[in-house]
Amino acid sequence: MERARHAIFQMSWVVADLEEAAQRWHRTTGVGPFLVNRHIAIAEPMYRGKPGAVDFSTAIAQAGPVQVELVQQHDDNPSCYRDVVPAGEEGMHHVAIMANDYDAALAHYTKQGFAVASSGLFGTVRFCYVDCRSTLGHMVEILEDSPAIRSFFGAIERAAETWDGDPESLLREL
Repeated sequence: MERARHAIFQMSWVVADLEEAAQRWHRTTGVGPFLVNRHIAIAEPMYRGKPGAVDFSTAIAQAGPVQVELVQQHDDNPSCYRDVVPAGEEGMHHVAIMANDYDAALAHYTKQGFAVASSGLFGTVRFCYVDCRSTLGHMVEILEDSPAIRSFFGAIERAAETWDGDPESLLREL
């Protein structure tokens, strides 16, 4: 049996309101601060094999070795987010892995019959969401390892390490 050699570094939830959800997460678990990236521009967005842009924002916080990502979709376009969590509801969406060999990681899932729900580029970094709901109950996001993505995630780690816990600085715009 082939083994994926990628650690899960992020767990993600689709939420109705980023700010409110971040406050709930902080109140309940103490996680924070959340770095907010609004209306993320995706290059070459694909949904189920066809061009398909979606308007969404994220808020990400470091919680020990795992990131907590909150995703809010702003439009009614079909998306991998709506495939899992209907509009107006909230729920877990995906776990994420970082792949040194993006193509091999993707092949690991597609050889098992899992479809790519969504893909594109964050700047120059390839990513996709693989629809593993039939066996895992959620999607798996594959991110291509690169210095740019490591720098972004490093900023999230540093924010958590240096944060004083003040709820007034819970949300930080990127």
